[in-house]
Amino acid sequence: MKSDQSLKMLPNNLLHFPRLGLFILAAALLLMLPVTASAEYVSVQRDKVNIRSGPGTDHEIVWEVFRGYPLRITQRQGNWARVVDFEDDPGWIYTPLVGADKRVIVRVDVANMRKGPGTDYEVQAKVNYGVIFEPLERRQNWIRLRHNDGTTGWISANLLWPDDII
Repeated sequence: MKSDQSLKMLPNNLLHFPRLGLFILAAALLLMLPVTASAEYVSVQRDKVNIRSGPGTDHEIVWEVFRGYPLRITQRQGNWARVVDFEDDPGWIYTPLVGADKRVIVRVDVANMRKGPGTDYEVQAKVNYGVIFEPLERRQNWIRLRHNDGTTGWISANLLWPDDII
């Protein structure tokens, strides 16, 4: 009988502490939500790397990428990763062929590369769609970049992919 009385008293006790009951309920709901991880970006480590339709060399080659090409990993399966590129094209890549080197790609037809982080700065170059850069620093919505030929300058982040890499 004592255990029946204890069970009946529990709801009454929670009524005396409504904030505690709400806190416990909120905490339980938060624990059930999926954890959102930040995106994992990689870049290809050599030229002529195959992107396949599935995780394995027995799957069809759907496209080919070159050194520095940035990709976002969406899934892993053994030594293979499902990736998407800046055009949202999916495929699978053998993970020993990618590295953590940060790279961005121009995703508009032509982007102005400027001498400083803003439209008030002089345009020093016009950069075409698909050109890859190493991101060096970020100031608000501008990213300072370096090209393989040594050229450095600033491009608005919304003209690059990924735009949240630094």
